[in-house]
Amino acid sequence: MTVQRYSVNPQPIDILLGWIKSGEITIPEIQRPFVWEATKVRNFLDSLYKGYPVGYLILWRNPTIRSKDGTLAAGKRIMIDGQQRITALMASLLGREVLTKDYEITRIRIAFNPLEELFEVSNPAIQKNPVWIPDVAKLFEPDASLIDIVAQYLSNNPDVDRKEIEKKIEKLQKIINNQVGIIELAEDLDIDTVTEIFIRVNSAGTELSQADFAMSKIAANEKYGGNLLRKAIDYFCHLAVAPDFYKSIEKNDIDFVRSEFYPKMVWLKDVKDDLYDPSYTDMLRVAFTSEFGRGKLQDLVALLSGRNFETKQYEEEIAEQSFSTLKNGILHFMNKTNFDCVTMILRSAGFITNRLIGGKNTVNFAYILYLRAKKEGIKAAEIERVIRRWFVMSMLTGRYSGNPETVFDFDIRQIESHGVVPYVNTVIETTLNDSFWSALLPQQMETSSAISPYFLVYQAAQVKMKDKGFLSRDIEVSSLLINHSDVHHLFPRNYLKKKGLERGQYNQIANYAIAQSEINISIGDKPPKQYFAELWEQVHGGRVRYGGITEEELLFQNLESHSIPLDVFNSLADDYDQFLVERRKLMANKIRDYFNSL
Repeated sequence: MTVQRYSVNPQPIDILLGWIKSGEITIPEIQRPFVWEATKVRNFLDSLYKGYPVGYLILWRNPTIRSKDGTLAAGKRIMIDGQQRITALMASLLGREVLTKDYEITRIRIAFNPLEELFEVSNPAIQKNPVWIPDVAKLFEPDASLIDIVAQYLSNNPDVDRKEIEKKIEKLQKIINNQVGIIELAEDLDIDTVTEIFIRVNSAGTELSQADFAMSKIAANEKYGGNLLRKAIDYFCHLAVAPDFYKSIEKNDIDFVRSEFYPKMVWLKDVKDDLYDPSYTDMLRVAFTSEFGRGKLQDLVALLSGRNFETKQYEEEIAEQSFSTLKNGILHFMNKTNFDCVTMILRSAGFITNRLIGGKNTVNFAYILYLRAKKEGIKAAEIERVIRRWFVMSMLTGRYSGNPETVFDFDIRQIESHGVVPYVNTVIETTLNDSFWSALLPQQMETSSAISPYFLVYQAAQVKMKDKGFLSRDIEVSSLLINHSDVHHLFPRNYLKKKGLERGQYNQIANYAIAQSEINISIGDKPPKQYFAELWEQVHGGRVRYGGITEEELLFQNLESHSIPLDVFNSLADDYDQFLVERRKLMANKIRDYFNSL
């Protein structure tokens, strides 16, 4: 017989709001401000007024925890699904202010026309029209009197029927008696099961990540400062993307400004760089893995709940220690010196723009590695070398592109056992061996994706080696990348299309080169045989058609820096397939030389 792991109980809205005000239910903001438009709040109230179903709320009770004195304390209920609907009720019926998606504090006022039983977002025109009650929150104030409200309405609208108006206003006031279905999940369910239930019940089907649950646990715990910690994570991520947001924090959240967290992040207000803009998931991964020596965020959720992995019990002391440890990790992440050092190291490897970075998890583990290396007391120069090499290796092998949590967990446990430098050296030696460079990498470079990690690393290599743009005399690849240069097709795209080649054939990374727009335009759709012949003439006293290179030696240096085989001046100019084969080998060799220089 299957044991039911949840209960379904309808509750009046009034009772539900009471639970929230008393703290029986915690609404974890989970990094998400109130995102509903005011019109959606209006529609929500209209559905309640008409008695339409408004969906289920999903609650998950924190595990019962054993206190230090041995007593058991039942955990609060956490709202897993329904935050926006409950916030809409509190904003419209109770007059509560909300934090909008633009991080501004505002009131949402919904007006009601009892004559036509219509709801509308309040505006100046409605406020001047006597047939509207401009703010329905007035009807739900503790001392609100139906008799007084009706009398006031009649004084502004003397020709309407008293009984009819009284009936409709009373109907609106009674929507707090409407029942909402509540699904309460068993406290011992694991996160994967809770996620599955959420997806099946929630019509939107938006998957909750492990980080969402971790943020829920953090926000729900006021005893150990979780609510403030969650806000610190949220604000840091927003500041990283929008530095001017600091004005909103200083204006609207004085308590946070006075906390220990704000001084640690206010430096972001002067940062315009977007090489690494972390999300709350990124912050949690780095802080958790670097401090706890684990890689799976479901373990963080369990630890914040006080789980003892050996006894399978929940203990307050473990919860307290876990919050303290996570806080340290978040503060280390926010530290300007740490953050700047990691981004500086990436830049020193040629990754000067976020368009070259690829997946965030590669950066996340580089940050973890940096924090662990620093904790081990490794010298700064060695840390830089280790991070550069690990980052590039991770990109080239797609180390964190599949199931990152599993690999994070494996890597951090190995680092704990062997130390940063020995483990990094061992992995690199076994992964980037001779067969990788000579056979596997050229084979993997047979791809059409301009955001392929191989092409991204290749461009970083060109930046690191200070290469000039394709056929450029003075302008470096680094400048072209920063200014969104063209990706030139060495065998022009339209030339190949006319030969009947498909997109996946002419858009090969071995056919790409970073070039100035004017050089790209001047080449146009010319066959390689033609424009390379014209280039040969150009460096032997002929007309200057492409860029400013007029010496043979400079031309050969430029072609070599772009891994272009010199046979392109003769046999390869007509053999596109063989050109790709030869260039992939040269590109792989260039990446190898670049990696060895890191």
